[in-house]
Amino acid sequence: MASPANSFVGTPYWMAPEVILAMDEGQYDGKVDIWSLGITCIELAERKPPLFNMNAMSALYHIAQNDSPTLQSNEWTDSFRRFVDYCLQKIPQERPTSAELLRHDFVRRDRPLRVLIDLIQRTKDAVRELDNLQYRKMKKILFQETRNGPLNESQEDEEDSEHGTSLIREMDSLGSNHSIPSVSVSTGSQSSSVNSMQEVMDENSSEPVLMHDDESTVNSSSSVMPKKDHVFIRDEAGHGDPRPEPRPTQSVQSQALHYRNRERFATIKSASLVTRQIHEHEQENELREQMSGYKRMRRQHQKQLIALENKLKAEMDEHRLKLQKEVETHANNSSIELEKLAKKQVAIIEKEAKVAAADEKKFQQQILAQQKKDLTTFLESQKKQYKICKEKIKEEMNEDHSTPKKEKQERISKHKENLQHTQAEEEAHLLTQQRLYYDKNCRFFKRKIMIKRHEVEQQNIREELNKKRTQKEMEHAMLIRHDESTRELEYRQLHTLQKLRMDLIRLQHQTELENQLEYNKRRERELHRKHVMELRQQPKNLKAMEMQIKKQFQDTCKVQTKQYKALKNHQLEVTPKNEHKTILKTLKDEQTRKLAILAEQYEQSINEMMASQALRLDEAQEAECQALRLQLQQEMELLNAYQSKIKMQTEAQHERELQKLEQRVSLRRAHLEQKIEEELAALQKERSERIKYLLERQEREIETFDMESLRMGFGNLVTLDFPKEDYR
Repeated sequence: MASPANSFVGTPYWMAPEVILAMDEGQYDGKVDIWSLGITCIELAERKPPLFNMNAMSALYHIAQNDSPTLQSNEWTDSFRRFVDYCLQKIPQERPTSAELLRHDFVRRDRPLRVLIDLIQRTKDAVRELDNLQYRKMKKILFQETRNGPLNESQEDEEDSEHGTSLIREMDSLGSNHSIPSVSVSTGSQSSSVNSMQEVMDENSSEPVLMHDDESTVNSSSSVMPKKDHVFIRDEAGHGDPRPEPRPTQSVQSQALHYRNRERFATIKSASLVTRQIHEHEQENELREQMSGYKRMRRQHQKQLIALENKLKAEMDEHRLKLQKEVETHANNSSIELEKLAKKQVAIIEKEAKVAAADEKKFQQQILAQQKKDLTTFLESQKKQYKICKEKIKEEMNEDHSTPKKEKQERISKHKENLQHTQAEEEAHLLTQQRLYYDKNCRFFKRKIMIKRHEVEQQNIREELNKKRTQKEMEHAMLIRHDESTRELEYRQLHTLQKLRMDLIRLQHQTELENQLEYNKRRERELHRKHVMELRQQPKNLKAMEMQIKKQFQDTCKVQTKQYKALKNHQLEVTPKNEHKTILKTLKDEQTRKLAILAEQYEQSINEMMASQALRLDEAQEAECQALRLQLQQEMELLNAYQSKIKMQTEAQHERELQKLEQRVSLRRAHLEQKIEEELAALQKERSERIKYLLERQEREIETFDMESLRMGFGNLVTLDFPKEDYR
């Protein structure tokens, strides 16, 4: 909701504080239109917005720093004041919405329905009357020049003062009743067409003239309406007086109605005002370009900062993605290595199991072969012993001749049976011992294989845990390296961003100083131009004042002449006739002396007037120069102070950003170190628990095996000795 003047000139007066601050950082919403509405209300009430006579740069700083503007005059109602204050809440969250404004007392109050239409119609009538006045003046001047020709200086001097100035007095009387709108607005004060509202007024109605921004309508209507409001009658010879008729004819009314129907809405600007506004618009191009360039520079700076932030963010995202991929690659490699280690350990266990089974089978075969050999030797020994015993018994029987042969045979067979029975028992005992020996040694060998398997399991689990610890240490070293690289990148990015921000702020401040210096030069140049125009205008003003003094002198001379005539008649009446000549001479001398004194006073008054006017003009111009210098100096000091404040705030912001980054980096490093300690502690705990669980399981397996061996009657297998061939 920007004002038309704002969009026309490019001034910052309708910009809300958050809009100005959003050039550097932050965002804003639709509440800025509510602020523009409040500023427009102040403009319509006071005929110019706040900070209107201030440089645009300084106005920006004042809007952002100072409190919200308010209505200065006391003639407005409380509801209107509250409405304006409600619209101009500086904090956007406290500013109302359009729905809330529609419920305000100022909006909901009763009002006449045709107030705007009546005001526009009254303003159009006043503007039309001003155009008619201007037109009549120009026609009178042109008619006077056409009828009498240009007056030379000798003719002007010979004319009587009252008769010579009658036409001017008539024109002055007309001008006093209907003042011509005069807008003297300088480019340095950043004026716009809004300022002319207070000057185009009808003195009888004292109503301000409203403006319309359609210049094409202004030109067409202002050029048509004055010519259609009057009919000038001239005789056939062309010598008649042009008499403006106050009442338009029927054809004129029909044509005016035709133009109104065609244009739909007649202008409410006078022709002189339109011309002046066009001239002002041409003069304000430089200011508008400067303000547009400043806004464009701020937007470009903001775009550069946003582009750099996006670039740095993309760089950081790419860096983090690279680190994340490296972490994932390390994790995948660790998993693959652990899988390979597990497969390797399974293969080793299977190989050891096969080797153990082969060794066990070989061990059993060795025992069986040895036992078979021992049994063969034992049987051969028994056969030899049986033969020996048999021969010995035969010899004993042969030596005993007293025993019958049959009895000898019986005794020999019985002795053979006993010997065979004894040998069978010994053979059975040997087989039993061999079986027991076989079972016990096989059991012991199984226990030895189990212990060896336990040692392999312990070695495997230690190898696995050592591998995990090595991988975890490598992961921790990689994370520390990642944290350091991220820290270096963050510091480098922050330094780059802060450097660009400071460079842009320096460029912005340099541009603001250059604009302010250019503004100061323009103001001084305009003041100098104004003073030159005043100096050029001074001879005309002095001549007019000289004519006024001359007229006063002439009036005084006429009064004295009348008084002289009255005194002369009175003296001649009361004085004898013979003294008339003396009295006339005395009165004539007295009159001459007084006229000489008046002439001297006239010359002195003119000289004093010229000296005082020149001195007054010099003093006024010097005072204006001093006031302008003071104002420009204050604005420059304000600009320097605000720039210093912005610089200090930026430096403080950079310091806060650096501290925040240091705090974030230290906190992240502390979390990383804590994570490393926790993972190492968890890994150590896992190592202890797994080894403990493995040892307990293996111990239970050995205890179970030993208990089973005891139940099988093998006793303690730990101290069992093996033959040498068992350890091959």
